Amino acid sequence: MKHLLSAADLERSEAIEILDTAAQMAATQSREIKKLPTLRGRTVVNLFFEDSTRTRISFETAAKRLSADVINFSAKGSSVSKGESLKDTALTLQAMGADAVVIRHQSSGAPHTLAHAGWTAGAVINAGDGTHQHPTQALLDAFTMRRHLVGDGGRADVTGRDLAGLHVAIVGDVLHSRVARSNVQLLQTLGARVTLVAPPTLVPVGVGSWGADVSYHLDEVLAEGPDAVMMLRVQRERMSMAGGGFFPSPLEYTRGYGLDARRLATLPDHTIVMHPGPMNRGLEISADAADSPRAVIVEQVSNGVAVRMAVLYLLLAGETTNTKAVSE
Repeated sequence: MKHLLSAADLERSEAIEILDTAAQMAATQSREIKKLPTLRGRTVVNLFFEDSTRTRISFETAAKRLSADVINFSAKGSSVSKGESLKDTALTLQAMGADAVVIRHQSSGAPHTLAHAGWTAGAVINAGDGTHQHPTQALLDAFTMRRHLVGDGGRADVTGRDLAGLHVAIVGDVLHSRVARSNVQLLQTLGARVTLVAPPTLVPVGVGSWGADVSYHLDEVLAEGPDAVMMLRVQRERMSMAGGGFFPSPLEYTRGYGLDARRLATLPDHTIVMHPGPMNRGLEISADAADSPRAVIVEQVSNGVAVRMAVLYLLLAGETTNTKAVSE
């Protein structure tokens, strides 16, 4: 069985294949008729146990652009709210003929359990599990970086290229961020150097094993001239569950770790500003930075559709078109 559960599961060649395929998918989206017949007759289920807008709509759009049938399942208002287990939900979806299940779950490891428990015969794609992994977000971030920063600033063909030589700063709530974990793993697989920047209270225990540099001083890292600065959302909903107290006040956090116009002006001209969304404007990023010409935040959303089209294609159509699929 082939799945996409973690960015750590991807070899360099597999990651590049996804990025190259995403580039081909993106090219088709500039046409008047965007729909492809590739997955006609296949059924993709979006199984979301956590609230989501961007990721759910992105996967739904990607599947529909490939002509797949899409079933959207939300835990709210479903039998899950009545106590139904993940197993019973999965068995129900399997009975409906799901070829792929895109799952977002509040518990870390839920997609892995779904993929290996024998409850579904289809491909399982992790759309975010707890504070653990979000592999397609990391892939779309890498795709965006490659388009802007590789091959003469994106002007040359980047097919087959990785991110070797790039320096990426990931700033903010690393402790609660599955995006940070996935990006660190994938970016290093693709040859980039990663620096994590956060207050000590928002740096995970054991971060030394990640292989990334760690700094508590944003201005010092920005002075190094990183090629990309990725601002992470301060996940206040997870902090409230843990009792809060991770920083003295929002103002104090912004002063120490927020990207504003002053800090933006210190960056090299080629540096891009990224954010996985949704943004807390005025907290981790100011309106000046979010709306700056060097911000590629909206582009990340559109690139997400192309990347998820590529993942669905490689998992569901690749096996019948002799294209190497992503495997766990």
